Amino acid sequence: MSRTYKATGINLKAAPMGETDRLVTILTKEHGLLRAIAPGARKHKSRLGGRSGLFVVNELMLSKGKSLDKMIQAQTQRSFPGLSRDLARLTAGQYLAELVLCEASEQPQEALFALLVAHLERLETAPSGAVLACLAHGTFHILALAGVAPELNRCCLSRTPIQPQLGSQWQIGFSIPAGGVITLEQLENLENNVNRTSTGYRGSLTTTIGAPELALLQQLGQAELVFTQASSLPSIEGASAAPHSLWRRVERLLRNYAQFHFDRPIRSAALIDSCFASPTYAS
Repeated sequence: MSRTYKATGINLKAAPMGETDRLVTILTKEHGLLRAIAPGARKHKSRLGGRSGLFVVNELMLSKGKSLDKMIQAQTQRSFPGLSRDLARLTAGQYLAELVLCEASEQPQEALFALLVAHLERLETAPSGAVLACLAHGTFHILALAGVAPELNRCCLSRTPIQPQLGSQWQIGFSIPAGGVITLEQLENLENNVNRTSTGYRGSLTTTIGAPELALLQQLGQAELVFTQASSLPSIEGASAAPHSLWRRVERLLRNYAQFHFDRPIRSAALIDSCFASPTYAS
């Protein structure tokens, strides 16, 4: 039986190994998540140097090893240079890669591969003011593919339909353990009974959100976000264009939800907070 095989993969993580090699974590369509050594990749003028970089999509030839496979050949299909030239976009890409690493297995991952590539493309090409919205969009879709996306249209407990009442002080409950939105009555019952001991997740397990946040969250299940010409942010029917502060709250809500369900912190989150505090990304 041949010990070599082919795969199409995107590099999600890389680390030095030995004096000149690089250990690369790759999401492949055919074989799922794998780790492979890129021999000599850190040498000057190595053919595998750039091809073992972050978010590079390659057609690969690999050789099976006892514990780690070896990258023999790599032909680059595409990369995302726009991410590496912008810290916020790069950090958002790393954030999505962390979520993918939580979800991926060693089984074929064609759908997850295609989803990640599509959202990296959006992050690379989005207007500066829309990068955070694109990050929230990608986060929601990864959660949906994993089968754990929050329920946003009905109360998770009573199954009552939920419609945000824009232009008012309307609020609704949100419970991470319950799996999404809940009525205020159900929220009060949960807060009296929920065990607040968390695992890798840090933060309250229940909260309230307003109509604008829910309206934005309900848009995230769509294949595409439709941006307004005026502000580069999705508009909410019946309300003005969503300000940057709303998207920051939506991202944090999804972040806490993902950390709870994947039972681990998102390491890129602290840098996300720093990057998106800049007015550059609030335009």
